[in-house]
Amino acid sequence: MEDILFKYFECENPTCQLRFPGYEGFSKGNRCPACRSSTRIVAIVENKERSSTKGNFSNNWQFVALLDNIRSAWNVGSIFRTSDGMGISKIYLCGISPTPDNPKVRKTSLGAEIMIPWEQSNNALKTMISLKLLGYKIWVLEDLPCAESLYQVGPAEQLSRLVLILGNEVSGVDPGIIEACDKVISIPMLGKKSSYNVTTAFGIAASFLFYCQSFSQGSVKILPST
Repeated sequence: MEDILFKYFECENPTCQLRFPGYEGFSKGNRCPACRSSTRIVAIVENKERSSTKGNFSNNWQFVALLDNIRSAWNVGSIFRTSDGMGISKIYLCGISPTPDNPKVRKTSLGAEIMIPWEQSNNALKTMISLKLLGYKIWVLEDLPCAESLYQVGPAEQLSRLVLILGNEVSGVDPGIIEACDKVISIPMLGKKSSYNVTTAFGIAASFLFYCQSFSQGSVKILPST
């Protein structure tokens, strides 16, 4: 990846002084997007590929995500981007879940859709059963009375072959999948809302499960220092 220079601008209008990064197509000659006054460059940031920060914690990590009728292309794209950071090996896009052929998915995933293998399937239940026959554990992320808290999952639990299933933003995961899965997990909440946005929930769950898997492999490099 080539280094990219990002320019930060500030509006010269003393009553505005909007400070913002330059976006695609913006140059010093453009006007302030808030008040249309002239702008000046205040900083230039060099963005380098930070491959040196990548660890080797997930050598045995075979974590697959299955999206069951996620309706929002923005959510799917965000899940792709998070999946890249969590070392997800593949994403199954089932039912009406949009694929990276959708420009909104590509815009949000910022290239992650190129790096992560994906497969489209009309029937999430059939796809789940196929993965179960291959030896994967099937976990559903859903707020149900039968759900086990995510944080009850211990580092000792073997998670090397795991499918995490996320459901529709409104109706949730297909009841047939819930009936056939190995475990339903939920994220404890303190607020009055009963659930997180699906992309936020996925990030929380994937990060915690990645931590558990890394710890079970003997890695302590990702543990916080105290």
